[in-house]
Amino acid sequence: MAHSLAVDDTARHEIDPGLFDTPEVRQACVDLAACFRMAARLGMEEGICNHFSAVVPGFDDCFIVNPFGLAFDEIRASDLIICDFDGRVLKGDRPPEITAYFIHARVHRSLPRARVAFHTHMPYATSLALVEGQPLQWAGQTALKFYGRTAVDDFNGLALDAREGDRIAAAIGDADVVFMRNHGVMVVGATIAEAWNDLYYLERACEVQVLAESTGRKLSPVPPELAAATYAQMRGGGNESAVQHLASIKRRLLKTDPDYLL
Repeated sequence: MAHSLAVDDTARHEIDPGLFDTPEVRQACVDLAACFRMAARLGMEEGICNHFSAVVPGFDDCFIVNPFGLAFDEIRASDLIICDFDGRVLKGDRPPEITAYFIHARVHRSLPRARVAFHTHMPYATSLALVEGQPLQWAGQTALKFYGRTAVDDFNGLALDAREGDRIAAAIGDADVVFMRNHGVMVVGATIAEAWNDLYYLERACEVQVLAESTGRKLSPVPPELAAATYAQMRGGGNESAVQHLASIKRRLLKTDPDYLL
């Protein structure tokens, strides 16, 4: 189902890959690799078809992304590649998956605030993107973390060109989470820690909703005023919870999957 992007290989000869050998870039790759591994452990990936990306620290015109052909649970920090927004691989020996490039490059280029973009077909969130109506209901406390932060994008086939990537970016708009109808979800954020935190809790919120709806009983929504107030309470703590969440998964992986650091 997935296939690689045809890339201009001359870029690797024009740009010194050593340019990206900085502590900040290394840390971003380690953090992304940790997110890939934990997403796999939690069943949030789908084969080799999903993608996580981050704008390269110190370089606003290129991004780190997983290469074509690797499953999430085998990705190491050193496996991640760096591409520019014109489809050239600047560092790494594999191309990106074609939809990874056309979605992520255009989202990062069109939405400068989206320093990080995580796209998955994780089952519970995706299941809610397949049904009629608003996907996420404001009926659970975890769901309220996303109050006023979601958008819905209608399905338009595979993202095989820049126009489709631009259309998806436009659909995201000011949102942080986009439910991609008949497809999956994307979370965008300012940092890897924040994107991971949102991705994790989004799937948990969707899982609880699917279970509640499976009882056949009506959901009991939180009134809008209370939902907005609860969301404000959640945001009051800043991003410390996200930072600590990412730190916790890296500690867990050191015990079970230490090769993610390589």
